[in-house]
Amino acid sequence: MEETSKLIPEPTTAVADLEVDEEDEQDPESNSLHQRLLGRTPTLTTNHLAMVGAKVSHIESLDYEINENDLFKHDWRSRSSVQVLQYVFLKWTLVFLVGLLTGVIASLINLAIENIAGFKMLLVGRLVNEKRYLTGFAYFTGANFALTIVSATLCVVFAPTAAGPGIPEIKAYLNGVDTPNMFGASTLIVKIIGSIGAVSAGLDLGKEGPLVHIGACLASLLGQGGSDNYFLKWRWLQYFQNDRDRRDLITCGASSGVCAAFRAPIGGVLFALEEIASWWRSALLWRTFFSTAIVVVVLRGFMEYCNSGKCGLFGKGGLILFDVSSVSVTYHANDFLPVALIGIIGGVLGSLYNHFLHKILRFYSLINEKGRMAKLLLSLGVSLFTSICLYLLPFVAPCTPCDPTLDVACPTVGQSGNFKQFNCPNGYYNDLASLLHATNDDAVRNIFSTSTPTEFRPISLLIFFALYCILGLFTFGIAVPSGLFLPIILMGSAYGRLLGLVMGSYTYIDQGLYAVLGAAALMSGSMRMTVSLCVIFLELTNNLHLLPIMMFVLLIAKTVGDAFNPSIYEIILELKGLPFLEANPEPWMRNLTVGELAAAKPSVVNLRGIEKVSHVVEVLKSTKHNGFPVVDQGVASPIGMPEGAVELHGLVLRSHLIAVLRKKWFLKERRRTEEWEVREKFTSVDLARKKGPKLEEMVLTEDEMDMYIDLHPFTNTTPYTVVETMSVAKAVVLFRQVALRHLLIIPKYQGAGFTDHMCLYQVQDQKSVADHPSSQIAYCSKKKDAVQH
Repeated sequence: MEETSKLIPEPTTAVADLEVDEEDEQDPESNSLHQRLLGRTPTLTTNHLAMVGAKVSHIESLDYEINENDLFKHDWRSRSSVQVLQYVFLKWTLVFLVGLLTGVIASLINLAIENIAGFKMLLVGRLVNEKRYLTGFAYFTGANFALTIVSATLCVVFAPTAAGPGIPEIKAYLNGVDTPNMFGASTLIVKIIGSIGAVSAGLDLGKEGPLVHIGACLASLLGQGGSDNYFLKWRWLQYFQNDRDRRDLITCGASSGVCAAFRAPIGGVLFALEEIASWWRSALLWRTFFSTAIVVVVLRGFMEYCNSGKCGLFGKGGLILFDVSSVSVTYHANDFLPVALIGIIGGVLGSLYNHFLHKILRFYSLINEKGRMAKLLLSLGVSLFTSICLYLLPFVAPCTPCDPTLDVACPTVGQSGNFKQFNCPNGYYNDLASLLHATNDDAVRNIFSTSTPTEFRPISLLIFFALYCILGLFTFGIAVPSGLFLPIILMGSAYGRLLGLVMGSYTYIDQGLYAVLGAAALMSGSMRMTVSLCVIFLELTNNLHLLPIMMFVLLIAKTVGDAFNPSIYEIILELKGLPFLEANPEPWMRNLTVGELAAAKPSVVNLRGIEKVSHVVEVLKSTKHNGFPVVDQGVASPIGMPEGAVELHGLVLRSHLIAVLRKKWFLKERRRTEEWEVREKFTSVDLARKKGPKLEEMVLTEDEMDMYIDLHPFTNTTPYTVVETMSVAKAVVLFRQVALRHLLIIPKYQGAGFTDHMCLYQVQDQKSVADHPSSQIAYCSKKKDAVQH
């Protein structure tokens, strides 16, 4: 008993944690707009951005490392070549299904949006041309209102995690942090229906972010064998119920979603590599490429089928492919000055957009704290404001005579396209209505149109740009599925085309290409991506001649944006309180060793190789750690070692201990078990399952509490270990590159402790005290139970 008491943390620790939690859970209304809204607490009790009404849920890190215990080694050795081939074939089959289902769902979403929004726009245009202005306004506003109610209600009531883009949560998950309820079946269904409703309602948001989330949800559900909540579970997928395989499938799903959004397979792979995935390997590259190839085949087949008019108003549109390959891209040295100006403006505007969006999202979070009705009213208020602006502003634009040399219909009546007649006589069109009375995809096509230098007036482009800056800031963050890509593309294309219009005959570049460059620059200035954006825009425009100036613009925009603030996704991660371990450690981390970091935490809780059940239960209840070193004492010492040396057998996970307690695999006496005894009761798949009664729900008798557990078969005998003199900077790099959850710290003489993913994150997060590394240690100790490691 004396030895046992030393392994349990001091009771004063819990008191300190309680004080921290009370401080973090203060009234959100007392926060100023300059404070972090969400502290990183054990539970996410505060609504973050559009994730309205989220249930209280624990944040845990994930086990991406292969746990090489006896069960895993036996399972690996006993697999025949046929079983290995079956596993590999099944993995590629799942990747195929991820691409297939993502392509089908994306096609159906576009089909629904084009028909719902297209029919609404055509009817409103006909009513306006018939001078029935009030009827048109009532229909336009009412339809948008109803669509917003459907989307917002689904998100608020049934799946709060379906609101927003979902990309920051995917990014955090692939970084090693579990994002609760983000990939469930209810989230997937609400995301699909909500995206259709929100985009069809004319809100300034896109379906690109939701499609990425949809692909990730499909991948997660397929990998875990379906959904337990709806009794859809496939046992033949049990071998993929682990964090490592699930991570790979979610990466494939995210890249498939980008591909489905932009019809850009290579861009989808590069987007996952550059922006989402924290760990990458060559095998994953092949699988993501395969999944995006399947998506493209499905989309292409669906669009070929719909081109004959079998899909209503859906035809070549809906997947925002902006073919400008017919335009000859000729530019000279004097063109690089306006192109550089586009990049500089894109970087400045992108950083300003991030800054103001940060403030507005914090304000929205305070409103969302008022309850479900407040979230609904906020969404409906934004919808009403958007409808009023979109309907009334085209009336202020003058009518423009059609150019008789154009080879397209002008004005367009009863169909989508440029040159909307909207309240103009025959032979005239309303250029502002061509942008505002169209779906967001059609608006991008219109503003990207080439060989039409007189199509848009400068004042119309200026009004459009200002309006969509305002709508983009106030729409993102309401309780509907939303994406950032399309709003930023619309804003960037407007200022890019306006600059091209101002340049006039002084440039050789077409105004439509200026719009493309402006859209790319603003996206790079806000999202801070370069390579993936470059390839996505080249695949969108189908014009490889844009490559030199596109690269030039993207590099300038990212450089300028980085000088002001982080990327938009980093800001959202910060607001949501999701831990994220950066790829590059801070310079001051080299002055702090992992030994000092471990010393600041509670004394490491070791377990013996054969441990009493009551002690295991006590340790699990009194600590938040998810990993425990397993040591053996009194073993025969190797030659050259002193007598009575302690042997580090490895590391055992909390989840594995709970699995043993669930099955009540106990021994009446203290002894080592034989391998066959363990295999009769457990498989490696059993340890990967997370479903079952929790520790608090287990009922153990007094006789069972006095029994023993042999931990040796469940212990990872090859954990990553480092010397206590290693710098924290090197540990951060190791965690990122190897995808670790725990890291054992071995001293020069005897056991020192261990650190983990979350503690390193907490140290990294305290940038304000970078000059005093010792304060980082104190902070890590203070926050030791802020998250479960």
